[in-house]
Amino acid sequence: MKLTHIGGPTAVLSIGGLTLLTDPAFDEPREYPLGGRKLTKLTGPALQPDELGPIDAVLLSHDEHKDNLDDSGRELLSSVPVVLSTPGAADRIPGVRGLENWESVELDRPDGGTLIVTGLPARHGPEGCEPLTGYVTGFLLSGSGLPTVYVSGDNASVDLVGELTTRLAAGSIPGVTARTVDIAVLFAGAARTPLFDGAPLTLTSEAAVEAARLLAPAVIVPVHTEGWAHFSEGPDVLAKAFADAGLPLQLPPIGEALSL
Repeated sequence: MKLTHIGGPTAVLSIGGLTLLTDPAFDEPREYPLGGRKLTKLTGPALQPDELGPIDAVLLSHDEHKDNLDDSGRELLSSVPVVLSTPGAADRIPGVRGLENWESVELDRPDGGTLIVTGLPARHGPEGCEPLTGYVTGFLLSGSGLPTVYVSGDNASVDLVGELTTRLAAGSIPGVTARTVDIAVLFAGAARTPLFDGAPLTLTSEAAVEAARLLAPAVIVPVHTEGWAHFSEGPDVLAKAFADAGLPLQLPPIGEALSL
């Protein structure tokens, strides 16, 4: 697989002859009002949509927040043949396919095989956060002859990562034969807002280390750690936490393809 990090949660995944895009956010730096507060984007995308080539599918963890789906990203969705997200997003955005937890769809590969995309549970903050932060989905990518890839989405729960690894080891995910994760794309950065007294809405660096231990021997690739003012632990903090724990971390360069 190749991964090209565009910035924030947005990355291009090239796998099985298909090109997938996570959480499209292509606006330039600006402020977005959000319920009496604001989200502040600090840096623009490394690449624009017209520089990416054809996109076969978008993996959209959720649609309610501008740092995961901004105005430019929303415009892009209509040109992509498959957009996978939450059932709520499917109700709000025409053409989106909503995945329930552990539900799978198959994407046809150019070589005649299929890429299986499975929706995974995720929680965008502490327990009970959903009425304020909304529902989020993660994704598992798998298929014959392909690496098994976990895309966490905006998930703050290590327990839900543990549920994934337990189900994989037991072979209890319908249609998935893999028993471990090969590559984990973790949304980290310890996003914080005044909600929940500043409790993190995405993985802290410490929690990402715990998740990495559960996911071992997966290659850990972090995204969504920079580019927005509400992220409290950037790439340097995350890298130090992994180094202190004696664990490898593959920080993706911005705008350049990383072979995994």
